[in-house]
Amino acid sequence: MNDKMSKDKSLIPIERIEGLILLIRGHKVILDADLAALYGVETKQLIRAVKRNLPRFPDDFMIQLNEEESENLRFHFGTSSQWGGRRYPPYAFTEQGVAMLSSVLRSKRAIQVNIEIMRAFVRLRRILASHADLARKLDSLEKKYDTQFKVVFDAIRELMKPPETKKRPIGFLVEEAKAPYITKTKRKS
Repeated sequence: MNDKMSKDKSLIPIERIEGLILLIRGHKVILDADLAALYGVETKQLIRAVKRNLPRFPDDFMIQLNEEESENLRFHFGTSSQWGGRRYPPYAFTEQGVAMLSSVLRSKRAIQVNIEIMRAFVRLRRILASHADLARKLDSLEKKYDTQFKVVFDAIRELMKPPETKKRPIGFLVEEAKAPYITKTKRKS
């Protein structure tokens, strides 16, 4: 199947899924509430299914955020206050955890959504790899040509400096007409 056709049959735009992938504790993860929304189920249903199959979700598949991480997310995304919403810190699923969810949820939609999520993770990995490769090439070019083009780099830096101008005093300068001062001279008597 070609790439265009897979995009046409896509249940969820890959860009939307990529926007849900977060970096927490050095892992690329998707939060349980976001996954539940993608699967079209309530978050508590998703968590119940996971807890019934807990041996399938080791620590490298699923992590529960601590209070500090939860607070940071709440402030970052502006989620619900202390009076409503969740009673426990959210769970975050790694790529392997998301793959395991399809076997736990067992719905046609879950399988289709998981395929899209896996594609998003793969695309993200490719993008990160290409950026890392580009950064390495740039570093090597800079080291290689730095001495040869030192004069050029210095000239560019000099051109980037803002021009020096005389600083003028802040405010308005009002020049008043000078009034002639008449001085009285003493008369000689």
